[in-house]
Amino acid sequence: MMGKKLFVLLVVLMSLSLIGIIFVQAFFINNALENEGKQFTSDVKGALISVSKAIEDKELLSYDKLYKEVTRNGRKPDSSEIRRLLIFDSFNEETNQSTQFKNTISEESFKVPSLFFDIGTDSIDIKRFISTSEKNVFDYNPIDGQINLQPIQTSRDYSTMDELGRIFYKKDYRAVYKNYPVYKRISNEEVLELLESQFSISGIKTTYEYAIYDKDLSTKIRSENFELSNKTTIGIPVFLDNESRSDFSLYVDFPERKKYLLSSILGMIVLSIVFTFIIILAYSSAIYQLIKQRQISQIKTDFINNMTHEFKTPIATINLAIDSIRNPKIIGDQEKVMRYLRMIKDENKRMHAQVENVLRISKLEKNELNISKEKVELNDLIEDAITHVELLVEDRNGYVKTHLNADKASVLANETHFTNVIVNVLDNAIKYSDEEPKIDVYTENVGNNILIRISDQGNGMSKQVQKRVFEKFYREHTGNVHNVKGHGLGLAYVKRIVDDHQGHISVESEKGKGSVFIIKLPLIS
Repeated sequence: MMGKKLFVLLVVLMSLSLIGIIFVQAFFINNALENEGKQFTSDVKGALISVSKAIEDKELLSYDKLYKEVTRNGRKPDSSEIRRLLIFDSFNEETNQSTQFKNTISEESFKVPSLFFDIGTDSIDIKRFISTSEKNVFDYNPIDGQINLQPIQTSRDYSTMDELGRIFYKKDYRAVYKNYPVYKRISNEEVLELLESQFSISGIKTTYEYAIYDKDLSTKIRSENFELSNKTTIGIPVFLDNESRSDFSLYVDFPERKKYLLSSILGMIVLSIVFTFIIILAYSSAIYQLIKQRQISQIKTDFINNMTHEFKTPIATINLAIDSIRNPKIIGDQEKVMRYLRMIKDENKRMHAQVENVLRISKLEKNELNISKEKVELNDLIEDAITHVELLVEDRNGYVKTHLNADKASVLANETHFTNVIVNVLDNAIKYSDEEPKIDVYTENVGNNILIRISDQGNGMSKQVQKRVFEKFYREHTGNVHNVKGHGLGLAYVKRIVDDHQGHISVESEKGKGSVFIIKLPLIS
């Protein structure tokens, strides 16, 4: 049998291994989730960079269109024909001021010394277009609702683009659009279309909200439910200037980011949980079986010890009786010989009964015990069972009183086996009464059933013992003192027979105050 220390060590090691496996699984799942998050952020940033580039290309195309208009057909346009004014206004409610922006393209000729160009002349006439960006700020009069005619602040920004080529082209278009409000540079529909296109290419399939911020202030370019979040929002600068700097940022928020990332590794999580559950189930079953096997091993050891104790006394008595009969002084005394022979027979009968108990339990376990049932009167059967134990009770100055109040007592039962059931319960009450055994037997009708209550005033039992009292081989531990004979089969046999009769048996007990065994059987008409 496995030692207690070894068993505890084995359970501890197995438990630690299981906990370790669970932690390793959790670590790998968390690591996979973090990697998915990093990959998701990288994919989103890549898509947003493409969107920013697309916005820049759109403005470049717009500027290119304007450029082609003022230089079409290669002819020299006059100033009025070249000038294209892009005028737009904005009103600031906080400062009560209106701001007007103008972008103008004008033409200018200038001489460049030939030393810059090796073409054999002293100088060359170069035309260049001057892009002028003008910003005027006006006071707004709230009394008459009119704007003051004279601006309180005027600022201009100049940039040039010359005929020598498109060298400064990209730099100049940024200057042209520099002071445009963002909602004039791009619309919500265009941003949404670009985001959807790039997210589709990148395989990002989750809901999102977007917004363009001017420094820390929100602009009109935003979705309805956008909220800036440190955990779920990703942003990049847009509308970069010539030095790759910008006050504008495009932010995209993913409110269901965590759910989306979990869904990407859902298969791995489900498989991990399933396999971990199987391991836990197998581990629990293994521990249960180990504990059960230890209990069975202990019970069987106790059973062997009890059976040895039960057989040792009658065998010793039989040997002593035989030796006495063989004595020449005794063999001639007929009365003493008959006395010893009766003693041998009684002890042999006692051993036979013990063997029969073991065999009955074994046959019940294998369903080999043939139990034929017939109609019997339970009150009569109880009276008959009491006659088997009344001498034992009287010998200890006790009593068995009957209170057979059931008017209907006809049940379908095997007379022999059910008599043994009552006898075993009564015998149990006698054995576990240290004082004179005082037993009361009641019957009563409850609906279509009959209840048998066998009450004693013996030692009683604890709640823990009550739960296991009907288990095979189980006996309450009393240290090394075997003051009660038995092998833990009587009540196990009782329960199996009652169950076979479609009945139910239970026990109510309190330590030191006795026990009540309750048997319920269905009546027959």
